[in-house]
Amino acid sequence: MKKLFIAEKPSVAQQFADALKVKGSRKDGYIEDDSYIVTWCVGHLVAMSYPDAYDEKLKRWSMDTIPFVPDSYKYEVIPAVSKQFKVVSGLLNRDDVDTIYVCTDSGREGEYIYRLVDKQAKVSDKKDKRRVWIDSQTEEEILRGIKEAKPLSEYDNLGCAAYLRAKEDYLMGINFSRALTLKYSYPIKQYLGVDKCVIAVGRVMTCVLGMVVKREREIREFVSTPFYRVVGHINDGMFDAEWKAVEGSKYFGSPKLYKENGFKERADAEELIAYCSEEQPIKMVIESINRKTEKKNPPMLYNLAELQNDCSRMFKISPSETLNIVQELYEKKMVTYPRTDARVLSSAIAKEIDKNIRGLCNYQSLGGYAQNIINQGGYKGISKSKYVNDKLITDHYAIIPTGQGLGQLGKLTSIQAKVYDIIVRRFLSIFYPAAEYKKIAITLKCRTEQFSASFKVLSKPGYLMIADPRLMAKMNGDKTEEKTEDKDENKEDSKDSQEDMVATEEVMEYLDKLKKGMEMDCSGFDIKEGKTNPPKRYTSGSMILAMENAGQLIEDEELREQIKGSGIGTSATRDSIITKLVNNKYIQLNKKTQVLTPTFLGEIIYDVVLYSINGLLRADLTASWEYGLSGVAEGTITEDEYMTKLRDYVEKYTNAVKEVRNQNQMHFIFDKTKPYYKKGK
Repeated sequence: MKKLFIAEKPSVAQQFADALKVKGSRKDGYIEDDSYIVTWCVGHLVAMSYPDAYDEKLKRWSMDTIPFVPDSYKYEVIPAVSKQFKVVSGLLNRDDVDTIYVCTDSGREGEYIYRLVDKQAKVSDKKDKRRVWIDSQTEEEILRGIKEAKPLSEYDNLGCAAYLRAKEDYLMGINFSRALTLKYSYPIKQYLGVDKCVIAVGRVMTCVLGMVVKREREIREFVSTPFYRVVGHINDGMFDAEWKAVEGSKYFGSPKLYKENGFKERADAEELIAYCSEEQPIKMVIESINRKTEKKNPPMLYNLAELQNDCSRMFKISPSETLNIVQELYEKKMVTYPRTDARVLSSAIAKEIDKNIRGLCNYQSLGGYAQNIINQGGYKGISKSKYVNDKLITDHYAIIPTGQGLGQLGKLTSIQAKVYDIIVRRFLSIFYPAAEYKKIAITLKCRTEQFSASFKVLSKPGYLMIADPRLMAKMNGDKTEEKTEDKDENKEDSKDSQEDMVATEEVMEYLDKLKKGMEMDCSGFDIKEGKTNPPKRYTSGSMILAMENAGQLIEDEELREQIKGSGIGTSATRDSIITKLVNNKYIQLNKKTQVLTPTFLGEIIYDVVLYSINGLLRADLTASWEYGLSGVAEGTITEDEYMTKLRDYVEKYTNAVKEVRNQNQMHFIFDKTKPYYKKGK
């Protein structure tokens, strides 16, 4: 009898064949020798059938045929990959195959891909089906996954959640898209002068559209407010101190203030300067000096969302491009599984993490740091740190380098090499000590008014030596290093709060000599004019993070705590949601800046949904659906409970759209006085 291994794609199947030392030749759709058969899907081989597969009448969009919620669901082989399905189906049902190892991606979607094939191929339950769950594609990890493979039945809840997610997207997409299109497409077509207009909506897609549109409208409606800050020049300009209205100030609690460190009107700032300048020469007395050391710990490891955000910000590539790159690195055995929400390591991998570090000793740019970790034993206490926590891991631990596959470095593209490099830097950072800053905060008194300043200087770089390549280059005397970080988009004169100033050694030495009660000379004052800024538009990367942390957008504290950790979509799907919105021409993605903005059509679709099925725009509702799917996967919510809620929701809101008869509502949606209508027209 033979063992059959089924992977998600050909390249992964080849990795398994290599690990198993399968000596047979590659055949049409599989590899086989005397003991093993290795085959593969090509992504999805089976999909849910369209409504007309249930009844030919459902092919035509009509209000009479919705809501459409079948009692049982039909599936069919995707025509484009029917040949491979036939191969896989035949292998799964071969009499000489007694054990099936499911090696599709270790997650909800990978589970769904196999189970659809299994069901469509009608594979006997008498066969021993086992689930291989791995975190990387190194030979060692593959063999471990095969050895420790559990019965597929232990993942039935995960499989159930996968089926429900697909049914949810299917029912909402079909019913809501048909209902809204039939109700509202005619006036949209008339207004835009187009022949066709399908209003495509979805559980996640429409919520993301709502976030982009709402942010754009906040920016559009924002009215900038000027403010005026006063700074004094101390000891011939050695440093500047900023005024603040503290208790005892003649302006404390005054309606003239903008926050506590500025004025709404320039005249009031000038009045303050005149008051402080009445006595010449101007003197200030030191009220307090606070000296301390501040530590900055290495950041948590990368999950997919934060990696996508950093790549969007640093390299100006989209989340889809980032996922494709890290997936390729995964398949080259260079990094661990990419589609993860976790930012920590598991206790199991922590016990042997030195293997990853030892492998990186051969990584030219950072090998010396890896070797130092090994020599100093910096990895030995990692299990007791915040970077290891099994409770924060669902399917996979964080994205880290395996330490293997370094021979592939020369074959990587420039952007692939950059992405790999920041993953390695983030990983090695956690084995180095915190960076330390020497900080000095000083307050001075001028008559009744207080001025203050705070300074910091990096005293011990710690992990920043690895994490920040600019710092490494600077300390090595290289002044031409490439900058990977963006400049702050907010100009200095737009700052509305005091920040620590990065001081020179000369300034810090001067400040070290100061004592409480000393009198300082002030050579004069300046007014720093600023203005309030509108909220920033989402970038592709910041949107990914916003989707991941959607639960934080919920105002209700009890609900927010209940679905804490639940986001919009999953790490495997968030990038595709943005891509779909762009392809539908609902939003635009600036490829140079990665900034997202809604299109004119996108704003119309937003209004249509807002006045019909506004729950699709709510982050709390969308996150709660994802929370429910997690409950199904964990076994705390039953399939029937979830399906009942889903069926009721779809039927309720589909019928609500069908019953709209008020033409005033349509006129309100298509109100031509709205600013974006004028712009769009």
